[in-house]
Amino acid sequence: MTNETVENALPSGRGSRRDAQKGGGWKLFLRDLVIIFVAAILISFLIKTYLVRSFYIPSTSMVNTLQVDDRILVNQLEPRFFPISHGDVVVFTDPGGWLPAVSSEPDNWFIGAVDGVLAFVGLSAPDSSNHLIKRVIGLPGDTVECCNEFGQLIVNGIPLEEPYTVLPDAVTKATPDDFSVTVPDDSIWVMGDNRYNSADSAAHRDDPTGGFVKIGSVVGRAFLISWPTDRWTMLDNYPTTFQRVTQNAE
Repeated sequence: MTNETVENALPSGRGSRRDAQKGGGWKLFLRDLVIIFVAAILISFLIKTYLVRSFYIPSTSMVNTLQVDDRILVNQLEPRFFPISHGDVVVFTDPGGWLPAVSSEPDNWFIGAVDGVLAFVGLSAPDSSNHLIKRVIGLPGDTVECCNEFGQLIVNGIPLEEPYTVLPDAVTKATPDDFSVTVPDDSIWVMGDNRYNSADSAAHRDDPTGGFVKIGSVVGRAFLISWPTDRWTMLDNYPTTFQRVTQNAE
């Protein structure tokens, strides 16, 4: 082989190496893309399982704080690691017979599959209709009563000024029926902000549950309206309303 022949062969070899490197680059890119995608899915799943979940609002029981079809984010660290407070808005599973039976069958297999994937990463909540959302009025050991002469709820002897409630026109009584309960050690007393249109603790006080919700049934504290975007807002637990109640409890 002459020098000329060798020199002419070299560029062809370099080209082959470049082609191989290009092919390997695409493979590395695709591998990295798959790793990033899988990692994002796993992180989303862990966040949804242990930190934050999304739910939608199916009813009017929390109007005007929450509207039908609002999407909310729920902090699952409460009550797992941090205690529930008076005034918190909490999501909980049905304590027993509070909700009618609801079919969970999807409209078709494709919608069911998409909803399942979104639910896996926490972007959908197909089980929202199996959960309830209310405001915490009584904590373990509290005595909750309705009502004083001004129609106010009384917690541990303290009448509540409740700016978050919705009552029918010309009605001042905080909830339809009179009652006096003491909250058990492992439970909470919850009520909807739309007091005359909410199947809450007061409405279920004659049930086997006594109207109480086990703390272990609480999924977490709702802290943000995430959708629609024009309703983005943090959810308030109105500490001023419950300040004296908390002080008395301490």
